[in-house]
Amino acid sequence: MWQTIGQPEALALLKHSPQTGSLARAYLFVGAPHIGKMTLALDLARTVNCQGSEPPCSQCQSCKRITDGKHTDIRIISLNSAKDSGDTKARVEISIDDIRELQHNASLPPFEGKYKVFIIDGAEYLSTEAANCLLKTIEEPPPQVIILLLTTEEPRLLPTVVSRCQRIELKPLPSAEIEKMLLESYGIDCDKARLLARLSHGCFGWALSVSIDDGYLAQRNQRLTEMFSLLTAGWEERFNYAAKLANDRKSAEEIIKLWLGWWRDVMLTKCGCKQAVTNIDYTPVLEKWDEVLSLSEVRDFIDSLQKSLNQIAINANLRLVFEILMLNIPRKERAPGQATSPVPIN
Repeated sequence: MWQTIGQPEALALLKHSPQTGSLARAYLFVGAPHIGKMTLALDLARTVNCQGSEPPCSQCQSCKRITDGKHTDIRIISLNSAKDSGDTKARVEISIDDIRELQHNASLPPFEGKYKVFIIDGAEYLSTEAANCLLKTIEEPPPQVIILLLTTEEPRLLPTVVSRCQRIELKPLPSAEIEKMLLESYGIDCDKARLLARLSHGCFGWALSVSIDDGYLAQRNQRLTEMFSLLTAGWEERFNYAAKLANDRKSAEEIIKLWLGWWRDVMLTKCGCKQAVTNIDYTPVLEKWDEVLSLSEVRDFIDSLQKSLNQIAINANLRLVFEILMLNIPRKERAPGQATSPVPIN
Protein backbone atom coordinates (compact mmCIF):
# COMPACT_ATOMS: atom_id res chain seq x y z
CA MET A 1 0.00 0.00 0.00
CA TRP A 2 1.02 3.61 -0.53
CA GLN A 3 2.59 5.23 2.53
CA THR A 4 1.81 8.80 1.44
CA ILE A 5 -0.80 10.48 3.64
CA GLY A 6 -3.33 12.78 2.01
CA GLN A 7 -2.40 14.21 -1.42
CA PRO A 8 -5.37 12.66 -3.29
CA GLU A 9 -4.61 14.40 -6.59
CA ALA A 10 -0.96 13.32 -6.66
CA LEU A 11 -1.84 9.74 -5.71
CA ALA A 12 -4.61 9.51 -8.28
CA LEU A 13 -2.18 10.50 -11.04
CA LEU A 14 0.69 8.27 -9.94
CA LYS A 15 -1.51 5.23 -9.29
CA HIS A 16 -3.12 5.54 -12.71
CA SER A 17 0.04 6.12 -14.77
CA PRO A 18 1.72 2.69 -14.34
CA GLN A 19 -1.57 0.92 -15.13
CA THR A 20 -2.01 2.81 -18.41
CA GLY A 21 1.62 2.86 -19.45
CA SER A 22 1.72 6.67 -19.20
CA LEU A 23 4.56 7.02 -16.72
CA ALA A 24 6.61 10.16 -17.22
CA ARG A 25 10.36 9.72 -17.35
CA ALA A 26 10.94 12.68 -15.03
CA TYR A 27 8.78 14.08 -12.22
CA LEU A 28 9.12 17.23 -10.16
CA PHE A 29 7.64 16.98 -6.64
CA VAL A 30 7.10 20.44 -5.17
CA GLY A 31 6.16 21.14 -1.56
CA ALA A 32 7.15 22.43 1.85
CA PRO A 33 9.76 20.62 3.98
CA HIS A 34 8.43 17.44 5.65
CA ILE A 35 5.24 17.45 3.58
CA GLY A 36 5.92 13.96 2.16
CA LYS A 37 7.94 14.39 -1.03
CA MET A 38 10.43 11.63 -0.20
CA THR A 39 7.64 9.32 0.99
CA LEU A 40 5.84 9.81 -2.31
CA ALA A 41 9.06 9.25 -4.28
CA LEU A 42 9.73 5.95 -2.51
CA ASP A 43 6.08 4.96 -2.98
CA LEU A 44 6.50 5.40 -6.73
CA ALA A 45 9.83 3.53 -6.69
CA ARG A 46 8.16 0.61 -4.90
CA THR A 47 5.19 0.70 -7.29
CA VAL A 48 7.22 0.42 -10.49
CA ASN A 49 9.45 -2.31 -9.05
CA CYS A 50 6.88 -4.27 -7.04
CA GLN A 51 6.70 -8.03 -7.59
CA GLY A 52 3.19 -8.34 -6.09
CA SER A 53 -0.17 -8.36 -7.84
CA GLU A 54 -1.30 -5.01 -6.36
CA PRO A 55 1.70 -2.66 -6.27
CA PRO A 56 3.07 -1.43 -4.02
CA CYS A 57 2.46 -4.46 -1.84
CA SER A 58 5.15 -3.52 0.72
CA GLN A 59 5.66 -7.26 1.32
CA CYS A 60 7.68 -8.53 -1.65
CA GLN A 61 11.47 -8.59 -1.61
CA SER A 62 11.72 -5.57 -3.90
CA CYS A 63 9.40 -3.40 -1.79
CA LYS A 64 11.18 -4.39 1.42
CA ARG A 65 14.63 -3.67 0.00
CA ILE A 66 13.50 -0.22 -1.20
CA THR A 67 12.00 0.52 2.23
CA ASP A 68 15.26 -0.57 3.89
CA GLY A 69 17.34 1.55 1.51
CA LYS A 70 19.15 -1.50 0.11
CA HIS A 71 17.75 -1.75 -3.43
CA THR A 72 20.60 -1.35 -5.91
CA ASP A 73 18.39 0.30 -8.56
CA ILE A 74 17.16 3.11 -6.30
CA ARG A 75 19.62 5.96 -5.85
CA ILE A 76 19.12 9.07 -3.71
CA ILE A 77 21.25 12.11 -4.49
CA SER A 78 21.34 15.04 -2.06
CA LEU A 79 23.66 17.39 -0.20
CA ASN A 80 24.08 14.60 2.33
CA SER A 81 24.94 11.90 -0.19
CA ALA A 82 27.93 9.83 0.87
CA LYS A 83 31.08 11.10 -0.75
CA ASP A 84 34.58 9.77 -1.06
CA SER A 85 36.53 9.65 2.21
CA GLY A 86 38.55 12.63 3.38
CA ASP A 87 36.07 15.46 2.70
CA THR A 88 33.98 16.21 5.78
CA LYS A 89 33.07 19.77 4.78
CA ALA A 90 29.32 20.39 4.46
CA ARG A 91 28.27 20.58 0.83
CA VAL A 92 26.41 23.62 -0.48
CA GLU A 93 25.46 22.25 -3.90
CA ILE A 94 24.82 19.08 -5.86
CA SER A 95 27.71 19.02 -8.29
CA ILE A 96 28.13 18.08 -11.92
CA ASP A 97 30.12 15.02 -10.75
CA ASP A 98 27.01 13.77 -8.97
CA ILE A 99 25.01 14.06 -12.19
CA ARG A 100 27.73 12.46 -14.31
CA GLU A 101 27.67 9.51 -11.92
CA LEU A 102 23.87 9.41 -12.30
CA GLN A 103 24.24 9.37 -16.08
CA HIS A 104 26.74 6.52 -15.94
CA ASN A 105 24.48 4.43 -13.69
CA ALA A 106 21.44 5.28 -15.82
CA SER A 107 23.18 3.92 -18.91
CA LEU A 108 23.36 0.46 -17.31
CA PRO A 109 20.31 -1.85 -17.22
CA PRO A 110 18.46 -2.42 -13.93
CA PHE A 111 20.27 -4.95 -11.76
CA GLU A 112 17.50 -6.37 -9.57
CA GLY A 113 14.32 -4.48 -10.47
CA LYS A 114 12.24 -3.34 -13.44
CA TYR A 115 13.18 0.35 -13.28
CA LYS A 116 16.10 2.39 -12.11
CA VAL A 117 14.82 5.31 -10.04
CA PHE A 118 17.02 8.32 -9.28
CA ILE A 119 15.73 10.64 -6.56
CA ILE A 120 17.34 14.09 -6.37
CA ASP A 121 16.40 15.39 -2.94
CA GLY A 122 16.83 19.17 -2.76
CA ALA A 123 16.94 19.74 -6.51
CA GLU A 124 17.18 23.49 -5.87
CA TYR A 125 20.79 22.85 -4.81
CA LEU A 126 21.83 21.61 -8.24
CA SER A 127 24.68 23.75 -9.52
CA THR A 128 24.08 25.42 -12.87
CA GLU A 129 26.49 22.99 -14.53
CA ALA A 130 24.82 20.02 -12.86
CA ALA A 131 21.34 21.20 -13.87
CA ASN A 132 22.38 21.66 -17.49
CA CYS A 133 24.05 18.23 -17.47
CA LEU A 134 20.90 16.66 -16.00
CA LEU A 135 18.81 18.33 -18.70
CA LYS A 136 20.36 16.09 -21.35
CA THR A 137 19.34 12.96 -19.45
CA ILE A 138 15.79 14.22 -18.88
CA GLU A 139 15.38 15.08 -22.57
CA GLU A 140 16.62 11.68 -23.76
CA PRO A 141 16.21 9.27 -20.83
CA PRO A 142 17.53 5.74 -21.15
CA PRO A 143 14.87 3.02 -21.14
CA GLN A 144 13.63 1.83 -17.73
CA VAL A 145 14.87 4.97 -15.97
CA ILE A 146 12.76 7.39 -13.92
CA ILE A 147 14.17 10.60 -12.45
CA LEU A 148 12.41 12.26 -9.51
CA LEU A 149 13.32 15.81 -8.52
CA LEU A 150 12.23 16.94 -5.03
CA THR A 151 12.23 20.63 -4.17
CA THR A 152 10.96 23.14 -1.64
CA GLU A 153 12.07 26.11 -3.77
CA GLU A 154 10.92 25.64 -7.34
CA PRO A 155 11.93 29.17 -8.51
CA ARG A 156 15.57 28.26 -7.97
CA LEU A 157 15.42 25.51 -10.60
CA LEU A 158 16.29 26.11 -14.23
CA PRO A 159 13.06 26.76 -16.17
CA THR A 160 14.25 24.34 -18.84
CA VAL A 161 14.50 21.56 -16.26
CA VAL A 162 11.06 22.32 -14.81
CA SER A 163 9.45 22.39 -18.26
CA ARG A 164 10.64 18.86 -19.04
CA CYS A 165 9.26 17.28 -15.86
CA GLN A 166 5.77 16.18 -14.89
CA ARG A 167 5.10 18.64 -12.10
CA ILE A 168 3.26 17.41 -8.98
CA GLU A 169 2.56 19.81 -6.13
CA LEU A 170 2.04 18.44 -2.63
CA LYS A 171 -0.39 20.57 -0.68
CA PRO A 172 -0.60 21.17 3.10
CA LEU A 173 -3.02 18.97 4.99
CA PRO A 174 -5.78 20.50 7.14
CA SER A 175 -4.67 20.79 10.76
CA ALA A 176 -7.77 18.86 11.89
CA GLU A 177 -6.70 15.91 9.71
CA ILE A 178 -3.17 15.93 11.13
CA GLU A 179 -4.51 16.17 14.67
CA LYS A 180 -6.81 13.20 14.07
CA MET A 181 -3.98 11.03 12.70
CA LEU A 182 -1.69 11.89 15.62
CA LEU A 183 -4.45 10.98 18.05
CA GLU A 184 -5.79 7.82 16.44
CA SER A 185 -2.73 6.31 14.75
CA TYR A 186 0.08 7.35 17.07
CA GLY A 187 -1.62 7.83 20.46
CA ILE A 188 -0.36 11.37 20.96
CA ASP A 189 -1.88 13.29 23.87
CA CYS A 190 -4.87 15.41 22.80
CA ASP A 191 -3.42 18.83 23.70
CA LYS A 192 -0.03 18.02 22.20
CA ALA A 193 -1.60 16.65 19.01
CA ARG A 194 -3.64 19.82 18.61
CA LEU A 195 -0.59 22.04 19.15
CA LEU A 196 1.63 20.09 16.73
CA ALA A 197 -1.10 20.07 14.10
CA ARG A 198 -1.25 23.87 14.27
CA LEU A 199 2.53 24.34 14.30
CA SER A 200 3.07 21.92 11.40
CA HIS A 201 1.49 24.23 8.81
CA GLY A 202 0.01 21.21 7.08
CA CYS A 203 3.16 19.05 7.06
CA PHE A 204 2.36 15.76 8.75
CA GLY A 205 5.95 14.51 8.61
CA TRP A 206 7.10 17.48 10.67
CA ALA A 207 4.35 16.97 13.27
CA LEU A 208 5.21 13.29 13.61
CA SER A 209 8.95 13.88 14.00
CA VAL A 210 8.43 16.54 16.68
CA SER A 211 5.96 14.30 18.53
CA ILE A 212 8.79 11.79 18.97
CA ASP A 213 11.44 14.32 20.04
CA ASP A 214 10.44 17.18 22.33
CA GLY A 215 13.69 19.02 21.63
CA TYR A 216 12.01 21.33 19.16
CA LEU A 217 9.31 22.44 21.59
CA ALA A 218 11.89 23.14 24.29
CA GLN A 219 14.01 25.17 21.86
CA ARG A 220 10.91 27.02 20.64
CA ASN A 221 10.00 28.02 24.20
CA GLN A 222 13.54 29.25 24.81
CA ARG A 223 13.58 31.33 21.62
CA LEU A 224 10.19 32.90 22.36
CA THR A 225 11.27 33.70 25.92
CA GLU A 226 14.36 35.44 24.52
CA MET A 227 12.14 37.45 22.19
CA PHE A 228 9.89 38.53 25.07
CA SER A 229 12.94 39.74 26.98
CA LEU A 230 14.08 41.78 23.96
CA LEU A 231 10.81 43.72 24.02
CA THR A 232 11.86 45.25 27.36
CA ALA A 233 15.63 45.17 26.84
CA GLY A 234 18.01 48.06 26.31
CA TRP A 235 20.05 48.62 23.16
CA GLU A 236 23.20 46.90 24.46
CA GLU A 237 21.34 43.68 25.24
CA ARG A 238 19.58 43.78 21.89
CA PHE A 239 22.76 44.24 19.88
CA ASN A 240 24.54 41.53 21.86
CA TYR A 241 21.72 39.19 20.86
CA ALA A 242 22.15 40.21 17.20
CA ALA A 243 25.88 39.45 17.41
CA LYS A 244 25.17 36.00 18.88
CA LEU A 245 23.13 35.03 15.80
CA ALA A 246 25.45 36.48 13.20
CA ASN A 247 27.20 33.20 12.27
CA ASP A 248 24.38 30.72 11.79
CA ARG A 249 22.17 31.43 8.79
CA LYS A 250 19.92 28.42 9.30
CA SER A 251 19.19 29.24 12.95
CA ALA A 252 18.65 32.89 12.06
CA GLU A 253 16.05 31.98 9.47
CA GLU A 254 14.32 29.57 11.86
CA ILE A 255 14.15 32.23 14.57
CA ILE A 256 12.71 34.86 12.27
CA LYS A 257 10.06 32.45 10.99
CA LEU A 258 9.17 31.56 14.58
CA TRP A 259 8.87 35.24 15.51
CA LEU A 260 6.83 35.90 12.39
CA GLY A 261 4.33 33.23 13.42
CA TRP A 262 4.05 34.65 16.93
CA TRP A 263 3.53 38.25 15.77
CA ARG A 264 0.96 37.05 13.28
CA ASP A 265 -0.85 35.44 16.21
CA VAL A 266 -0.75 38.74 18.11
CA MET A 267 -2.35 40.43 15.13
CA LEU A 268 -5.03 37.74 14.90
CA THR A 269 -5.71 38.10 18.63
CA LYS A 270 -6.06 41.87 18.30
CA CYS A 271 -8.48 41.42 15.40
CA GLY A 272 -10.67 38.93 17.26
CA CYS A 273 -9.58 35.89 15.24
CA LYS A 274 -8.23 33.75 18.07
CA GLN A 275 -9.53 30.56 16.45
CA ALA A 276 -6.85 30.96 13.74
CA VAL A 277 -3.93 31.29 16.17
CA THR A 278 -1.04 28.85 15.63
CA ASN A 279 0.76 29.11 18.98
CA ILE A 280 -2.26 27.93 20.96
CA ASP A 281 -0.22 27.03 24.05
CA TYR A 282 0.72 30.72 24.31
CA THR A 283 -2.88 32.00 24.22
CA PRO A 284 -2.69 33.67 27.69
CA VAL A 285 0.63 35.27 26.71
CA LEU A 286 -0.79 36.55 23.43
CA GLU A 287 -3.73 38.10 25.23
CA LYS A 288 -1.41 39.95 27.64
CA TRP A 289 0.84 41.31 24.89
CA ASP A 290 -2.27 42.21 22.90
CA GLU A 291 -3.06 44.74 25.64
CA VAL A 292 0.28 46.59 25.41
CA LEU A 293 1.09 46.38 21.68
CA SER A 294 -0.72 48.58 19.19
CA LEU A 295 -1.93 47.25 15.86
CA SER A 296 0.46 49.54 14.00
CA GLU A 297 3.42 48.24 16.06
CA VAL A 298 2.46 44.67 15.29
CA ARG A 299 1.89 45.35 11.60
CA ASP A 300 5.14 47.28 11.18
CA PHE A 301 7.25 44.63 12.90
CA ILE A 302 5.68 41.85 10.83
CA ASP A 303 6.74 43.84 7.79
CA SER A 304 10.28 44.12 9.21
CA LEU A 305 10.44 40.37 9.83
CA GLN A 306 9.33 39.59 6.28
CA LYS A 307 11.94 41.97 4.87
CA SER A 308 14.58 40.25 7.01
CA LEU A 309 13.66 36.85 5.57
CA ASN A 310 13.94 38.29 2.06
CA GLN A 311 17.38 39.69 2.90
CA ILE A 312 18.58 36.35 4.26
CA ALA A 313 17.38 34.65 1.07
CA ILE A 314 19.77 36.82 -0.95
CA ASN A 315 22.69 36.19 1.45
CA ALA A 316 22.66 39.56 3.22
CA ASN A 317 24.94 40.11 6.21
CA LEU A 318 23.25 38.32 9.12
CA ARG A 319 24.49 40.64 11.83
CA LEU A 320 23.24 43.67 9.93
CA VAL A 321 19.87 41.99 9.35
CA PHE A 322 19.41 41.33 13.07
CA GLU A 323 20.70 44.75 14.12
CA ILE A 324 18.04 46.36 11.94
CA LEU A 325 15.46 44.06 13.54
CA MET A 326 16.64 45.12 16.99
CA LEU A 327 16.04 48.74 16.00
CA ASN A 328 12.56 47.95 14.69
CA ILE A 329 11.22 45.66 17.41
CA PRO A 330 8.79 47.60 19.65
CA ARG A 331 10.26 48.58 23.02
CA LYS A 332 8.22 48.41 26.23
CA GLU A 333 9.19 49.48 29.74
CA ARG A 334 8.06 46.18 31.26
CA ALA A 335 6.42 42.88 30.33
CA PRO A 336 2.63 42.69 30.89
CA GLY A 337 2.55 40.49 34.00
CA GLN A 338 3.93 36.95 33.81
CA ALA A 339 3.79 36.80 30.01
CA THR A 340 6.65 34.46 29.18
CA SER A 341 5.35 30.99 30.07
CA PRO A 342 3.26 28.77 27.78
CA VAL A 343 0.57 26.41 28.92
CA PRO A 344 2.44 23.13 29.69
CA ILE A 345 2.13 20.46 26.98
CA ASN A 346 3.07 16.98 28.14
